[in-house]
Amino acid sequence: MITQQHLASINRADRDLYAREQVLNSAIIAADISSGWEAYLEIFDAFYVDHVEVSDGTENGPVFGRERIRALLFKFLVPIHVMAEIGGLSLKIRESPILGDTADETHSAWSVELVGVSGRSCQISWCTLRRWADSRVVYARHYDHKQTGGPLTFDDLRLSPSSASVGDQRPF
Repeated sequence: MITQQHLASINRADRDLYAREQVLNSAIIAADISSGWEAYLEIFDAFYVDHVEVSDGTENGPVFGRERIRALLFKFLVPIHVMAEIGGLSLKIRESPILGDTADETHSAWSVELVGVSGRSCQISWCTLRRWADSRVVYARHYDHKQTGGPLTFDDLRLSPSSASVGDQRPF
């Protein structure tokens, strides 16, 4: 027979799990990619175990180990940082929890809206499942990927010198 005390500890464990998920997601949202990519790697290091497994649901299969995933994150984050800092790309990140009923597992829905200096935008959305062991993520899977709007182009960024600055150049 399950006692009230046992149910209370289960409820506390669920609250702790969702609190950890909320802290992680809040840190991701609060980090500013235009200032640098380092904060995202620090968040990853703080919340994920060394032997983490991450999958995006494609035929490529899962990636194992924090160092391999960290290298992939770096390759992904650096271009976004450059487009945000230099190119004027604006990012709006949103997250909402998806309540589940599996112990030590959380789900959340994510969307990132990329807005160019031209005003054109592209929204990418997906869901994330995370399995936790104590206070660290041991498994993450990204699923239900969607894209609204076409990809942004160089015309949507401020990556080339303006015609005014080119015209103002004087020969030596």
